[in-house]
Amino acid sequence: MKIVSYLRVSTRRQGASGLGLAAQQTAIDALAKQRHGNVIQTFTEVESGKLDARPELAKALHLAKVTGATLVIAKLDRLSRNAAFLLTLRDSGVKFIAADMPDANDLTVGIMALVAQQEREAISKRTKDALAAAKKRGMRLGNPNGAAALRRAHKGNQASVRAIRAAADEHAHNLKPVLESLADEGVVSLGAVAAALNERGMLTPRGGSWHKSSIRNLLARIEQNEGTL
Repeated sequence: MKIVSYLRVSTRRQGASGLGLAAQQTAIDALAKQRHGNVIQTFTEVESGKLDARPELAKALHLAKVTGATLVIAKLDRLSRNAAFLLTLRDSGVKFIAADMPDANDLTVGIMALVAQQEREAISKRTKDALAAAKKRGMRLGNPNGAAALRRAHKGNQASVRAIRAAADEHAHNLKPVLESLADEGVVSLGAVAAALNERGMLTPRGGSWHKSSIRNLLARIEQNEGTL
């Protein structure tokens, strides 16, 4: 049995550190040994999480097709919410095995792809509904800029500090449902959340871009004010 193995990690940082790759390789090696298979080549994909393009997957599928090999991946369940990946796999015409779901077939993958697409659409709708609800309440998801207005009015420093704190609290309250929607989508790391908010054009309370530190502060503010806003 000829095997083409495909490994995947979701961020460049993980790809550079090898986080998760060793476990995937171990699972594939175990399956290859169990089925007396020979791994002819291994492809490693480092996805950004924002793009559906998977050049290493395309190479792996091509090699498996022209050599008659079986494509082996470590964890299909980890990719079960990724409709683009599942559809590519289903439509490739290549034999495949997932170490964690060795009995999966084209029908299984097709059903998983449909469920994944429905989940993606539901998550997108929840995010849009959360934004619409915030706007309907008259809240601004951009820069409240309250502190600047106070400075222009020559207010004292204490008033400015209170205004900054109040604006940040309100901003955190408005963003909470967006963060919950992202969490449902699996976007939970500080860097991934920062990237998602920046992609959606959402600014920090001071009108800047989001970074890991500002997301950490946002989460801390939401936790601090839980039940009070």
